[in-house]
Amino acid sequence: MDIFAVPTKGFSDQKFGTSGLRKKTSVFQQEHYLENAVQSIFDCLQGFEGKTLIIGGDGRYYNNQAIQTIIKMAIANQFGHIIVGQNGLLSTPAVSHLIQKREAFGALILTASHNPGGKEGDFGIKYNISTGAPAPSDLGNAFSKRCTEIDRYWMVKVQDVDLSQQTELTIGSTLIEIIDPVSDYSAYMQKIFDFKAIQRLFKKGFKITFDAMNAVTGPYAKHILEELLGADEGSVIHGTPLPDFGGLHPEPNLVYAKDLVDLAYSEKSPDVCAASDGDGDRYMILGKSFFVNPADSLAILAEYMEQIPFYKGRFYGAARSMPTAAALDAVCQKSKKDCYQTPTGWKFFGSLLENQKISLCGEESFGAGSFHVMEKDGLWAILFWLNILAITEKTPEQITKELWQKYGRIYTRTYTYHTESDKDVPHLIDSLSAKLPQLSNTQVSDFKIIKASLFNYTDPVTNQSTTNQGIIILLSDEARIFVRMSGTSSSGASLKVYLSQKSKKNNADPAIFLAPLEKATQELLQIQKYLGNKVDISVT
Repeated sequence: MDIFAVPTKGFSDQKFGTSGLRKKTSVFQQEHYLENAVQSIFDCLQGFEGKTLIIGGDGRYYNNQAIQTIIKMAIANQFGHIIVGQNGLLSTPAVSHLIQKREAFGALILTASHNPGGKEGDFGIKYNISTGAPAPSDLGNAFSKRCTEIDRYWMVKVQDVDLSQQTELTIGSTLIEIIDPVSDYSAYMQKIFDFKAIQRLFKKGFKITFDAMNAVTGPYAKHILEELLGADEGSVIHGTPLPDFGGLHPEPNLVYAKDLVDLAYSEKSPDVCAASDGDGDRYMILGKSFFVNPADSLAILAEYMEQIPFYKGRFYGAARSMPTAAALDAVCQKSKKDCYQTPTGWKFFGSLLENQKISLCGEESFGAGSFHVMEKDGLWAILFWLNILAITEKTPEQITKELWQKYGRIYTRTYTYHTESDKDVPHLIDSLSAKLPQLSNTQVSDFKIIKASLFNYTDPVTNQSTTNQGIIILLSDEARIFVRMSGTSSSGASLKVYLSQKSKKNNADPAIFLAPLEKATQELLQIQKYLGNKVDISVT
């Protein structure tokens, strides 16, 4: 078996962000593009010869072709053991667990998360380190730099590996293992949650509809919910992973999971509707005619954490991304636990989890997780909710309203403005940033601005600083505006605007209640002036 170097040249657009490298599928299919990214990752790592590499993805278009390429490159770069999910499938949290269980050197995950798939959709690649966590910023920066410098990659010429069968084979000195993607993760969930209690819940007639959105969690949910826990057959819908996700946008929110939301608000609603995203690291929970927003859900998980056997006596603290409304803070304050506020991006939770500063963390974009794996985990969050429902014998609406009664309700609304221009959003952010020193104590619409500042973060464990992670505007009447540029799109740029306001009123319509704050936001940001009319807007 010959190992040979393939001459190439760097790509200046290969920049690894908080979610790895994401581009249009057609971009990844360019000659040398995937190979350059993979070899640049390998070139920045040290000491992996003979070690274990895990490879898997969410099943989107180009997933398995990319895996064949990566297997050949990993052999050429002298990894000793390659573990691949059967049919190329592994959810992101399942990969994180496997890294820890198999003591792997790291993993390559092929996903663009919640972005659409297919020939015209998006593709992505990310690297997770030996703890199971996403690559930290300094390593991601090194990947990006190497991508511009690379002039060769290493390859072997061998036949493609059959990914459809669980098997082991050896090529050269490298062992390749094709595994069941579900079994290890499923066994782990049974150690965390009280499956007997959840089984009793289903035996009493409890109904769930889980929308896997034709993405990777379908096989996981079918096995766990229907086969192990006893949910009705057919409770998992869109359960077969498809290269284009069946034309669905695999993001579990009120916009892209509209059919599921309509079911939850219909007379035929099951007790719970739930969904997970493309690679299985996000989730959504609804009761009958009731939506649980991500901030409230995170706070509820904290409220009940020590009632889950796995976490009893192990609730060290919690963290939320800065855009996430502060419902979690009140729970932590009452239980005398530290609550950290981090930039958006799961990697910022890593050191806090590893050093037992926190046990629970979550983001505004429907992501939540704990120290059980070093990634967010959508199906874990849904099982957590089922365990809570089994313990309390209450509905999601009752549990959420009890939270509001105890701590007050924080009304939230998120606006996403996407433009194909990569200049308009940065221009708005820069213009607003320049005004910040003059904004404090000024009046905007019905509100007085108490403080306006850039969000800068220093990791309390590593002391590593991260600057300019968004703009915080605190206003009177316990209102807040948070503004940032999103980096998860494969093209163009997105502006994220998060509104939140606390109130003792628990039953107001969020759109009506937040209308004055929305008016103040438009007046302050002048979005139409900077972004114009050619912009896609979504509201959650």
